[in-house]
Amino acid sequence: MPKTPRPIRRLFDGVLSFRERAFPAKRQLFERLATGQNPHTLFITCADSRISPELITNSGPGDMFICRNIGNIVPAYGEMMGGVSAVVEYACTALGVADVVVCGHSDCGAMKGLLDPEKAGLSKMPTVASWLRNAEAARSVVAVTKPDLTGDALVEALVEQNVKLQLGHLRTHPAVAAGLADGRLTLHGWVYDIKSGQVSEFDKDDKNLRPISSASGA
Repeated sequence: MPKTPRPIRRLFDGVLSFRERAFPAKRQLFERLATGQNPHTLFITCADSRISPELITNSGPGDMFICRNIGNIVPAYGEMMGGVSAVVEYACTALGVADVVVCGHSDCGAMKGLLDPEKAGLSKMPTVASWLRNAEAARSVVAVTKPDLTGDALVEALVEQNVKLQLGHLRTHPAVAAGLADGRLTLHGWVYDIKSGQVSEFDKDDKNLRPISSASGA
């Protein structure tokens, strides 16, 4: 029987296609990017394979500094000093981004795990369980404010509350606080619906979601 190609083969083929087609079409862009970067936005989103920041924002190489992790989490400053904190500091200080987006998404496995750790198998993933504690306050808020929700509606509510929580955590980071204080930095909370393709943004008070339209960000 013929040997079934390994899934990684698709990536190899993709690299070849990039070199033969995509790269030549944007050669000047890549030559410019080869000497440095100047992204306008720090985009923090989930590591979920269904989320493609460049695709949903119609962006290209060099446009965004991207940070991905389970649950689009930003630990409060000093809680878990590590990769995410370093990304935030570097983006806001060294790169001088003008905007920071925290983007949650529908059907988030991290939020499902927070709601039902046993079903999600978190007992076998202690590192993930520890990481998700950075979203525990969101779960507590939803439990108190929306006690009747179940199923997908409960997950949706937690996704939204988690985005608001992580925006709050962002504000504790010195580089973010400084940028907000002098008006050179703006924070945005987004939620992406995988099925519909709709992206919504919280208002300036982090209270209400509204679909992003041509008038947004004006």
